[in-house]
Amino acid sequence: MVPPEKKARTAGYTLYYWSGIPGRGEFIRLAFEYAGQPYVEMNDAKSLLPTIKNVSKIGHPVHYAPPVLELPSGRVISQTSAILNHIAPILGLAGEIGSNVIKTDLNEEEREKAEEERSSVNQLVLTVLDLCNETHDVHHPIAVSKYYEDQKDAAIERAADFRATRIPKFFEHFENVLSTNPATANLDRTYLIGKQTTTADLVLFHAVDGLLFAFPKRLTAIRESGQYDNIFKLHERIVGEKGIKEYIESGRRQAFNMGLFRHYEELDGEE
Repeated sequence: MVPPEKKARTAGYTLYYWSGIPGRGEFIRLAFEYAGQPYVEMNDAKSLLPTIKNVSKIGHPVHYAPPVLELPSGRVISQTSAILNHIAPILGLAGEIGSNVIKTDLNEEEREKAEEERSSVNQLVLTVLDLCNETHDVHHPIAVSKYYEDQKDAAIERAADFRATRIPKFFEHFENVLSTNPATANLDRTYLIGKQTTTADLVLFHAVDGLLFAFPKRLTAIRESGQYDNIFKLHERIVGEKGIKEYIESGRRQAFNMGLFRHYEELDGEE
């Protein structure tokens, strides 16, 4: 049976993700929470994968893994960066200019500038997600299918390099982006693009939050070095932002545990 080209329009957004962990679904939750956009979650472990992999239930193409987002149109998309790139302008999180791509009355030059800023935001999102993937691979350096205990020695070796070289390399990049943002000259350097919050800011906030959980000794030393003050100021700004502040205080934001960011004492160190 060939599924219809387009599913029936729904009332809103449905996020398909695992229960019990913030995971990669948290990047999408943060965007919705910041923007005050209602959404619901489908996280039943027994039906999650059978649903997103079933063309008769989800439409074409089917999806490899969560997070998956069902749109108000009824269509469904997956991959964290693709989801964020799609919803960013709708939620006003693709930059002051980039969020205009959803407008229909732009001239050619205006649309070009809007698309370019939206792509710059997505570029930064992808780089933060690269950092997150490397963070995950510290505790699973050999195989995702193996338990941490089965690859602990390799994880310890990987963690030493991650702490010493990889975190600073990524932090140097983001600090450079923050400190050279022309829109925030003579202002607080806490915005990656322009001078309003984007999905890139929210994703970097969550990555720093995860690293503070997974590597508290290393992140404390990095913070105290003063080399990356703008990154930590961005983190502090997002914590107090409307939408995020209420989300954190509500208790609905799931705590880090055994997901993407994990804390093992033997993997941490001040360097």
